[in-house]
Amino acid sequence: MTVRFKHGAAFREGMRDGVPIALGYFAVAFSLGIAARNVGLTVFQGFLASLLNNASAGEYAGFTQIAAQAAYWEIALITLVANARYLLMSCALSQRIDPATALPHRLLIGFDITDELFGIAIARPGFLDPYYYYGAMALSIPAWASGTALGILMGTILPARIVSALGVALYGMFLATIIPPARKSRVIFGVVACSFGLSFLFSVLPGLSALSEGSRTIVLTLVIAAAAALLFPVPEKEENSRA
Repeated sequence: MTVRFKHGAAFREGMRDGVPIALGYFAVAFSLGIAARNVGLTVFQGFLASLLNNASAGEYAGFTQIAAQAAYWEIALITLVANARYLLMSCALSQRIDPATALPHRLLIGFDITDELFGIAIARPGFLDPYYYYGAMALSIPAWASGTALGILMGTILPARIVSALGVALYGMFLATIIPPARKSRVIFGVVACSFGLSFLFSVLPGLSALSEGSRTIVLTLVIAAAAALLFPVPEKEENSRA
């Protein structure tokens, strides 16, 4: 089997496995586009944002900071915090790449590490062929970017009631993300409940309420995450089993 044929087969396999991911991304990105439209982004701006930042939580956090007229450093920091888990995924995925793989391939893979793409890549046996990842990226990135753009476009056409209803869909996605693990773990449930409670207190307490919404989000995220890691560390055996 020639190298070119091998890479072509891997690319096609990546596209095949990327189809359901792309369809899911398009649906979620449509709701994200509604949120982008509500903060004043144009179709092109939303498309470009999703093209360069394929991350629902990170983008939504950035859009909320734009709506709150946060400073640039606040937007950058909250986006970094929201996407911090991808640093860990990058480290894990780097161990599955052939040591002889050139730096440009590593950078291209690192550009679009998401939960779903990481999942299908880490599940493959042996070293990861970069072209398999490119095949999945070739569908997922355009689907995410075009879904966001379409959401913004439809948000300017559809009646206000429908736009408002669609804007709630993204919150449903976040609830679907936190509820299942919270039901299985009392620690996660406590962290989520604590996050809601402290967020409310920060918004009403004198002094703390004077902070911008972006600053409050950054402080709460760092403090709660650090406290949970210190008080409830994951046992090494459990961590290895999850990996």
